Amino acid sequence: MQLEGKFKLKLEVNLKENSYSINIEKDILNKISEKIREVFKGDKVFIITDRIVDKYYGDKVLNNLLEAGYKAKKLVLKEGEATKSFNTLPLVYDELLNFKFTRSDLIIALGGGVIGDLAGFIASTYLRGVPFVQCPTTLLAQVDSSVGGKVGVDLDKGKNLVGSFYHPKKVLIDPIVLETLTDRVFSDGMAEVIKYGCIKDRQFFYKLLNYKNKEDVMHNIEYIIHTCCKIKAQVVEKDEKDTGERMLLNFGHTIGHAIEQYYNYDKYTHGEAVAIGMYIISKISEKYTITKEGTSEAIKEILIKYKLPYNLDIDIKELIKTIELDKKNLGKTLNIIALKEIGESFIYKTKKEFFL
Repeated sequence: MQLEGKFKLKLEVNLKENSYSINIEKDILNKISEKIREVFKGDKVFIITDRIVDKYYGDKVLNNLLEAGYKAKKLVLKEGEATKSFNTLPLVYDELLNFKFTRSDLIIALGGGVIGDLAGFIASTYLRGVPFVQCPTTLLAQVDSSVGGKVGVDLDKGKNLVGSFYHPKKVLIDPIVLETLTDRVFSDGMAEVIKYGCIKDRQFFYKLLNYKNKEDVMHNIEYIIHTCCKIKAQVVEKDEKDTGERMLLNFGHTIGHAIEQYYNYDKYTHGEAVAIGMYIISKISEKYTITKEGTSEAIKEILIKYKLPYNLDIDIKELIKTIELDKKNLGKTLNIIALKEIGESFIYKTKKEFFL
């Protein structure tokens, strides 16, 4: 499926009173004021972003809003996972209070997954809830974290342990911003793209495997983003609060989150850790014959293609304590997301001994 030139796509996430649209459109950031007017009738907008994103897009978004007559302010935070912490919250709440921000005003999350999760959590808690719009600027955020309403912050003992289900009023995705990503950040997002093929769409997985290079991927980027968002929207519509089918989206994440925490979020990006998690879990579940033989090899091949790691460089026993703290555990049962084969996933209830 070749998609060229200017390409507009709109998806709906149907959640009754929490429904919202996902707009995928090149150069959409240049018309952000027009897009938010569709869902926001107020006049005060607070942008939360980070230093890297601000350098490229902060003033563009701010000026677009100011020129449209909005009272707009921009808060620029330090980039990186460490910002998605409880310690950041008082600082942001204070800035909102100084701006005399009320429940009639709007927050814009302009950034990757860290900014989206943090800004969304702030929106869900400040004055018991204010509206916000997601403007994801990384591939990972565009295909995954900006959709579905999961927002939160990290604790010392683990990632995303405090959070809410709080949906944006709209998601605005501009594929052009991906051109300013480093190769590592782009590959980081490709891990989540690959995940969608693994859990729900075999054909999509093999299309990704057959793309020649990054240029080929970028040529088809709207199709790729659309496919991932469509899968996520369908899953979220069936299971908004993550008690059943939505857990399938966590394929690779049980091990991935444990790896991130073990290395203090320094050694591996989220996508790199998930990539290792997808390969290792498939290798283990093949051993138990719950996954078709050869599945882990196919995953290894696609990870190598997109310059993602696949091997765990520590003994998995080191990760068990962290895995036990994972939110996907209910009681004494450990919920593992496994594949029957590429394109078909399921929840496998087991115990920590599964990994040993």
